[in-house]
Amino acid sequence: MLAFTACEDDTKETALNEEKVEKKVPKPVKKEFGFILDNFEVVDGTVESGDSFGYILDQHGVDRGKIYQISEKVKDTFNPARITTGKKYKILKAKDSANTPEFFIYQNDRVNYTVLGIGDSISVERKKKPVSVKRREVSGVITSSLSEAVQAQGLSNLLVYELSDIYQWSIDFFKLQKGDQFKMIYSEKYIDDTIFVGIENVEAAVFKHGDKPFYAFEYETDSLTGQPSFYDEEAKALQSFFLKAPLNYSRISSRYTKRRFHPVQKRWKAHLGTDYAAAHGTPIVSTADGTVIAASYTSGNGNYVKVRHNDKYTTQYLHMSKRNVRSGQRVKQGDVIGYVGSTGLATGPHVCYRFWVHGKQVDPYRQNLPTAKHIEPEHKEQYFAAIEDLKTSLDEIPYKDYKK
Repeated sequence: MLAFTACEDDTKETALNEEKVEKKVPKPVKKEFGFILDNFEVVDGTVESGDSFGYILDQHGVDRGKIYQISEKVKDTFNPARITTGKKYKILKAKDSANTPEFFIYQNDRVNYTVLGIGDSISVERKKKPVSVKRREVSGVITSSLSEAVQAQGLSNLLVYELSDIYQWSIDFFKLQKGDQFKMIYSEKYIDDTIFVGIENVEAAVFKHGDKPFYAFEYETDSLTGQPSFYDEEAKALQSFFLKAPLNYSRISSRYTKRRFHPVQKRWKAHLGTDYAAAHGTPIVSTADGTVIAASYTSGNGNYVKVRHNDKYTTQYLHMSKRNVRSGQRVKQGDVIGYVGSTGLATGPHVCYRFWVHGKQVDPYRQNLPTAKHIEPEHKEQYFAAIEDLKTSLDEIPYKDYKK
């Protein structure tokens, strides 16, 4: 009886031990850029200052004759002379005795990359990482600045620029008030559903500024270019003939006035422009389409650019660190014409924006400026049908309350 019990116990113990034997879990396959990386010796690198395509390949055993052949064959798709400092790359080497380099993968940006076959067969191909799009609905409230309001919701700062771009003709972002609110419906781009790589598009937004709601709906009216524009709930274009400001979201340090104490000349005089304080090197843009009629330097204005938009309107941009256009050049609204500096009679980095109507200098903020073309009456019904559900969804998003 005892022997039988012992044998039975041994059998049970053996079975338990067998259950405890760990099953071998298959090693996960590491795949990236369309390659199974475990099949290669992988070298990860970053283009350093002074590196060239040839130098990088030479360091990994590719002879100079082969480098020349590769460069000549791929240059129409991938210019080896234009690799950029800071860009990442991978070199995939064969698992042979010589670790022969077979592929060079250059990461153009977080989504786009270029694969060069550098082994026996030379090839080049531009590719994209799979990107998924996620739709989001968000709201925010201004307590100190637009950037702070966006960050408070854990959102990307790219939304600051999206909102600034959409409303640059209709809202003066230098005059935002505490308690102003906004809501948006937009889509974000992700790699592998986890790595955020940017904003796909903004479908709709409403910005309540001074208790007045400013609606914006993305809608394509130009079938030739496929470029959408933004229109309000009444089918009026948000775009205006002029931008509200010549640079993106800074602060006004001095407004147009007939009497101001000049900080350099130490005397009272008229200030017939609007000063926008911004960091040195901030891009300055033309506020409307036009022709550059002056790009020069004077002791008072410093580096400056003057643009004639038509027979009625002219604008001027002063104290630039550097000009980016030449006299006679055509510019479009939003083109960078120079960079913020403090040349001429200036105490700090800013741009002085001046505005003429029929040759007379005026305050642009007191002008009734023309707007872009609205949706034609015969197309309004189609537009209203297209935005109906969007507006309903937008209105159903609750505003964030302002807490004093």
